[in-house]
Amino acid sequence: QVQVVESGGGLVRPGESLRLSCRVSEIIFSINVMAWYRQAPGKERELVATNSRGGTTTYADSVKGRFTLSRDNVEDRAELVMSNLKPEDTAVYYCNARDIGYNSYWGQGTQVTVVS
Repeated sequence: QVQVVESGGGLVRPGESLRLSCRVSEIIFSINVMAWYRQAPGKERELVATNSRGGTTTYADSVKGRFTLSRDNVEDRAELVMSNLKPEDTAVYYCNARDIGYNSYWGQGTQVTVVS
């Protein structure tokens, strides 16, 4: 069974940085898309950044210029480097992987808290 595991969340102050990591294992079909989503308390889950294999990376307007998604297609890993964090970035961050069979897999989520 495909597994998606995130790590790297934590508690930081505004202006600081965090790096989230995601690893996909037990893959059956090749992973096409890797993305990061987040869900703040009382809000719907929203797309933060997404990358298609061989394509460009797109970001939510709220994180452009501050967050960077990178991926390792050989190891099926993705990272989200978050800089200049703001209190409104506080959320549970989820890694999502979609394979070429259009199956979607989610990690368990990792908490990011930005507080003064």
